[in-house]
Amino acid sequence: VYPRHGLNKVLIPENDARPPLAVYFGRILGGARNWRGGRMEKYSLKNRVYLGPTSMDSELSLIMTNLAQVKNTSFCFDPFVGTGSILLTCALRGAYCLGTDIDIRVLRGRSSDENIYSNFRQYDLPRPDLVRSDNAIYSRHYRGHKPLYDAIVTDPPYGIRAGARKSGSRLENPRPVEEEHRYDHIAQTKPYAVSDVMSDLLDVAARTLVMGGRLCYVIPSMTDFDEQVDLPRHECLKLVHVCYQPLQMELGRRIVAMEKIADYNESKRSDYMSKIWVNGPESADKVAKIRDRLLEAAKKKPG
Repeated sequence: VYPRHGLNKVLIPENDARPPLAVYFGRILGGARNWRGGRMEKYSLKNRVYLGPTSMDSELSLIMTNLAQVKNTSFCFDPFVGTGSILLTCALRGAYCLGTDIDIRVLRGRSSDENIYSNFRQYDLPRPDLVRSDNAIYSRHYRGHKPLYDAIVTDPPYGIRAGARKSGSRLENPRPVEEEHRYDHIAQTKPYAVSDVMSDLLDVAARTLVMGGRLCYVIPSMTDFDEQVDLPRHECLKLVHVCYQPLQMELGRRIVAMEKIADYNESKRSDYMSKIWVNGPESADKVAKIRDRLLEAAKKKPG
């Protein structure tokens, strides 16, 4: 190998005149984007107008949208949109965004100047479409439609900082809503088991993702969690990535990416749902009782 330039960065004529002994061609398979060079600071949560207790960290949101292969013109859906932190990152990649949440208060925001739209205006991004709906009864909110979304990217409520809720009443015989109040009535909600949250999420993804579309979500886990058998599965979705992030000695969370590989068969829905948790209640309980298990672990610590 003959260096064309010396240590002083000046061209060496005799070396430059030599014919090459060989020529090698390569393909760039991956590279680095310098998000930290001011851009991460720009999109940091602390600089946003509207935040909530469960707003997803901007760097983790970028990782999730990367795993979901979100790109320009992608149609992205977040069924647990909250303050819209994940959707904002999808919009930064040029995606068209739709978000839903059961909590009308978080969708409305604190005021006309502090809401989800405020964050999008802050970064000069197109407004997302926001709908108040319940992912547990997705098919009742929307007409049956062909696969629609290129990516579903979400952080489901798993009961550590915010408990999950779904439509319904705790009463056995709730009072019916009078006809004149139905127009602006906000339905009662009741606790939504985390195992059911994940089952419904995978079912909606299998129904509504286009072929090759991706679901990316976060799931909490303790040290005894075995991703080979404890992660929820679906026949129409293939597991493609699992990234682990430790949070405490006992607690961590996994960022999971799945890809749609088969068409959804409505007649097999019961069969699909019964197989989502490979080990049944044992796997589901590892996700559903995180708060109780953390409290139990804390009681066992000395002092």
